[in-house]
Amino acid sequence: QVQLLESGGGSVQTGGSLSVSCALSGVTGGRYCWAWFRQAPGKAREGVAWVLSDVSIENIHDSVKTRFTISRDYTKNTMSLQMSSLKPEDSGMYFCAAYETWARDYCSLRAAGYTTWGQGTQVTVSA
Repeated sequence: QVQLLESGGGSVQTGGSLSVSCALSGVTGGRYCWAWFRQAPGKAREGVAWVLSDVSIENIHDSVKTRFTISRDYTKNTMSLQMSSLKPEDSGMYFCAAYETWARDYCSLRAAGYTTWGQGTQVTVSA
């Protein structure tokens, strides 16, 4: 059974940096899309970035592309999102999610497509 566990996050002032990490366990084989989503109170969950589990292919949403980076540690089976120049509108709960895929080089950033979710970690950016 695939499980995801987020860590990191916290509080920072505008312009600061934070990172969140996700540990993937229970994978016995295959390829997974592995992504970060975020959700602010009263707003829909939105996809931020994805990475494929076994090859170095990734994508970051245009809205944060100049400020966020995603990385993958294949030996530790962890994925991280590094966030810089943070703004108050980046605040919210950040979720790690995954689904098994046969796609060669693409993952969805639609939440409905993801089958496994972590519990989330809070990011708060104050003005």
